[in-house]
Amino acid sequence: MKFRPVGLLVGILCLSLAPCAAGLARDRDRYDAATQAEKAANVFREIMGSPDRGIPLSILDKAQCVAVFPNVIKGGFIVGGRYGRGVASCRTKVGWSAPAFFNLGGGSFGLQIGAQATDFIFLFMGDKGMNTLLKSKFELGGDASAAAGPVGRQVGASTDAFLGTQILTYSRSKGLFAGLELKGVVINQDGDDMRSVYGEGGKAKYVLKGGRPTPFIVRVYPNTIARYSRRRQS
Repeated sequence: MKFRPVGLLVGILCLSLAPCAAGLARDRDRYDAATQAEKAANVFREIMGSPDRGIPLSILDKAQCVAVFPNVIKGGFIVGGRYGRGVASCRTKVGWSAPAFFNLGGGSFGLQIGAQATDFIFLFMGDKGMNTLLKSKFELGGDASAAAGPVGRQVGASTDAFLGTQILTYSRSKGLFAGLELKGVVINQDGDDMRSVYGEGGKAKYVLKGGRPTPFIVRVYPNTIARYSRRRQS
């Protein structure tokens, strides 16, 4: 192995200087946030790519916000909680907002022995649904009413019944996509990702209401949602 004194010296100097170390951490967090946005966009694109099995456009067009949590990992056996990270965007007067980043945890999901990682999609319906997402922390079934969302052509005359719920929930596991009843799931803002993308003043409530332009590194998520629903907030 060759000894590189210059590279070693630079590394030591960087580690010894707080600003340098902080800069490296920010770059790492920004890359992580960009990766999360890309994963969430891919999940949404794949699900909407099958019209007969995806989210009905008539329902999606009425949603005020869309949140996607890719690869949520189960933490228990038979009945247990889960943990994951996700991305959300809301309608504004000029289109979909810059994305905000959230964590998901807790919740009992019933009999799921050997279940793989699961993708979750949440539609926040109407002003009440949007206001729930704007909170720093909330619980499905507790702070906000949630119901399994319709899939494909499962809408018809029952559309109005779904619109009375604040949040419509969906899941995809082992290739199967369906509405899923979720209770006890807690969702809260991911402060690390928010700071890495928007700085210290980057709060989810402000970003989702259109208070920040969308950084290029996370633009893929709102752009993907806009491919399927372009309606702007009235």
